[in-house]
Amino acid sequence: MPISPPFDARPEPGLPVPAYWHAQLSVATTGTEAVGGGPELLEAACGYFTRRGMCCGPGQLLVAPGAESLLLALLSASGGDPVLARPAPAWQAPVAALLGRPVHTVPSAPEGGGVPDPVALLETARRARAAGADPRLLVLSAADDPTGTVTAPELLHETCEAAAEAGLQIVSDETYSDTLHHRHTVLLSPAEMLPDHTVVISDLGATLVPAAVPVAIARFPATAHGAAWRQRTAAALAALRAALPAPVAAATAYVLGEPAEVTDRAAAANRLHARTAAAAYRAITATGAVCRPPQAGFQLYPTLRAPDLDAAALEERLSAALGRRLPGGHRFGDDPAEPRVRVGTGALHGRTEGERRTTLAAADPLAVPHVAAALDALTAAFAALTGPDVVSGSADLGSRGGAG
Repeated sequence: MPISPPFDARPEPGLPVPAYWHAQLSVATTGTEAVGGGPELLEAACGYFTRRGMCCGPGQLLVAPGAESLLLALLSASGGDPVLARPAPAWQAPVAALLGRPVHTVPSAPEGGGVPDPVALLETARRARAAGADPRLLVLSAADDPTGTVTAPELLHETCEAAAEAGLQIVSDETYSDTLHHRHTVLLSPAEMLPDHTVVISDLGATLVPAAVPVAIARFPATAHGAAWRQRTAAALAALRAALPAPVAAATAYVLGEPAEVTDRAAAANRLHARTAAAAYRAITATGAVCRPPQAGFQLYPTLRAPDLDAAALEERLSAALGRRLPGGHRFGDDPAEPRVRVGTGALHGRTEGERRTTLAAADPLAVPHVAAALDALTAAFAALTGPDVVSGSADLGSRGGAG
């Protein structure tokens, strides 16, 4: 997978910093949290996972300053080569490259989600080992960046079975699992299917902590292998001095406890993401772009019907038109020749804290003037590239295959 600069690696949720976060920071002590998390923080993380059906004890958990340092420590502790879905979050391949190991990529299924196709996964692992490589760790995301889609439980089950057959441990990135747009969407974790072989990680900047604050948590299997893997990962974090500031740790412990003001805020944020992502989807597909409907998070991944543009050119043109970076598909390991781009819908919520507070509180966020203007600008930017001769219509990829 080509390594691209890690700028704009994550979509921005476009939310104001909640008052309770500032309040918790102001009463916390100074200093640095223990590497991997102190007792209070680990107990809070234990409750967080247990409420999601993944019972655990504090001894199965680690907390780190961001998913990047956590994945780096996990990979260094596991040995062997990582296997990533294609497309994959833009930050994963650069992290793996720091260890100097080859990265094997497997196309995700056309239906969506950041989970490799099971047949292609088996073939990739077979060919890699035949060539002398050592694939050991599959990194996947059932609720996906960059596409904002969710993998169907049946496909996830098949991929987990393929991973087990191929002898791969799983790292399940569940950063966007709490950002589903609709209650009827069914999302499962590999930890429910292969509990003894799956580490779950989550970057809390998508949901519970401000996006600018790097905090991530990991849950290891309740096995001897899981305990040893956790111990090695903790040692790697210690070598990196990857610890949270004490005020951030205290505030994170508070939000992981999910009191009413935190869950109410999370529910309001998800309602907003669902509304603005759906509006952006309608705006973009009305210009003739092809895109899977968003199901989670605050990102879309459209493909333009513009054969004269590649991913880098599309990124440049749209970024210039909108005054913000829209990373092209090449930054997610996709085909650089395909005019594909990730659109972060959080940017529609406003540029200032005041605008974002107004958007979050609005009964109809699409009627807020700065949101409506941002949607108009998005439509105009895409329409300028697709041209007047493109016929608008459904953007559901359906049988179009790997356009993700």
